[in-house]
Amino acid sequence: MPSRNSVKIYMENAYYHIYNRGVEDRDIFRDDQDYKVFLSFMKRYLIPPVQYEVRPRWKQDIACNLELTCYSLMPNHFHLLIKQVSKDTITNFMRALMDCYVKFFNRKYKRIGGLFQGKFKAVQIDNDAYLLHLTRYIHLNPLDIEGMTLDELKDYYCSYGEYIGKRNTEWIKHKDILDNFGSKVANIGSFASYKDFVEKYKEDSGAVLEGLVLE
Repeated sequence: MPSRNSVKIYMENAYYHIYNRGVEDRDIFRDDQDYKVFLSFMKRYLIPPVQYEVRPRWKQDIACNLELTCYSLMPNHFHLLIKQVSKDTITNFMRALMDCYVKFFNRKYKRIGGLFQGKFKAVQIDNDAYLLHLTRYIHLNPLDIEGMTLDELKDYYCSYGEYIGKRNTEWIKHKDILDNFGSKVANIGSFASYKDFVEKYKEDSGAVLEGLVLE
């Protein structure tokens, strides 16, 4: 029997929550270099080719037909929120990303075999309210790390810094999310409004995200 959320029939112009854990819940990121290398592989596939750069067609398709909305990397798992423009792009992206990272990780730590708990999991998000709260859930996930504070999230290995204006990363596509925040009447910008939305997570997120559980 296939595991929950492992059977993926992808739709065009749809959002998907992508996640996976280390095999036997082991750490997949052991130091800062590991996090940075994983991010470098994401950047490699998400940035469109520059002029005269030669890339295989499938790599070009990823950059043109997939948008990374937000992400969070945890010691033993990761979360990605992806908008797929063209069918099957997620499969190509995740296969390339995970294969590259496993090869790096196994070479660095002199190990062999699988690193993740099988294939990545994917859940289609077809509710706007759920989509907004899911970005908050992903950005708050690092609070599970002992000693992590809300203020430190902006500098952690997640896209929260981009969402509150502390960083500007071209391959993080947050416009569609941030367009839901901000108030011209109150003179509150979208960055500040989203930050307030995140910091009030205890007040109103429980019911919306009920049932959001990793295997």
